[in-house]
Amino acid sequence: MAIHIRRREFIATLGGAAAWPLVTRAQQPAMPVIGFLGLESPDLWANYIRAFQQGLRETSYVEGHNVAIEYRWAEGHSDRLPALAAELVRRQVSVIAAPGSTPAALAAKAATATIPIVFSIGGDPVGLGLVASLARPGGNVTGGVTLNVETAQKRLELLHELLPTATSFALVVNPTNRALAEPMVRDAQAAARMFGVTLHVLLASSDPEVDAVFATATQLRTAGLVIGPDAFFNARIERLAVLTVRHALPAVYHGREFAAAGGLLSYGSDLTDAFRLAGIYTARVLKGDKPADLPVQQATKVELFINFKTAKALGITIPLPLSGRADEIIE
Repeated sequence: MAIHIRRREFIATLGGAAAWPLVTRAQQPAMPVIGFLGLESPDLWANYIRAFQQGLRETSYVEGHNVAIEYRWAEGHSDRLPALAAELVRRQVSVIAAPGSTPAALAAKAATATIPIVFSIGGDPVGLGLVASLARPGGNVTGGVTLNVETAQKRLELLHELLPTATSFALVVNPTNRALAEPMVRDAQAAARMFGVTLHVLLASSDPEVDAVFATATQLRTAGLVIGPDAFFNARIERLAVLTVRHALPAVYHGREFAAAGGLLSYGSDLTDAFRLAGIYTARVLKGDKPADLPVQQATKVELFINFKTAKALGITIPLPLSGRADEIIE
């Protein structure tokens, strides 16, 4: 009987030894998961995704190697963002990245008070209730702020400098993003009064409405357009540039991509760099930094790009003082 018991113990011991590799594998730390909350679609945001991934790589994280990313795309419908954010919370991701879209940042903030959130927006994060202050955000949210909303007045000023005898301009905004649209309209209207020009506010939040904006601007005989920074428009930069030339409407937007695609002027912060910085901050959170202690990054640089080829096509002569201030002339 004693021999039988020892044999049974020996078999049990072998069984335990065979299980050791399995136990070891199970105890290995799981790969962290980033939840990426995007307003548009991956094809429209391909450049921005690459910039975000670059920021991760600069901080030693490579998608598929030592970090996983679960993407949720609203396909241009901001009303879908709360449900998508809730999905990421249920998935218990390590951090939610919501760059390039104020509605996405707000949806993430509403969905969780515990999972860290990293944003990159153009509006005032304190005024929007995302953070307590720029220096010490508090809570579970931090990120970066571009100057693209604050420079809306300057874009109108550039058009006025370019077309000093014009009396009518238009501002294009996305009405579904009130957090950005309302301060832009307020500031641009104040600038229009200062310059003594009429400013028409045109609304677009869908592709048919984008087409309608240009038809309306032509009917109103506006001299040029200021396109308000918005994730919806960011995803349609090339389309907007083509339409401004087709309708012979001088236009100014915030990203270099607009001028490179054929738009006349761009003035603002580099949006791809904002996504890269969001990737860096996301990686820092994964490494253990607390959002509450990470100051909100503020862009300090704005750039002016002028497309001389488009100016020639529109029959516009760029004044020397304006071209002399350009960071780049595209020909």
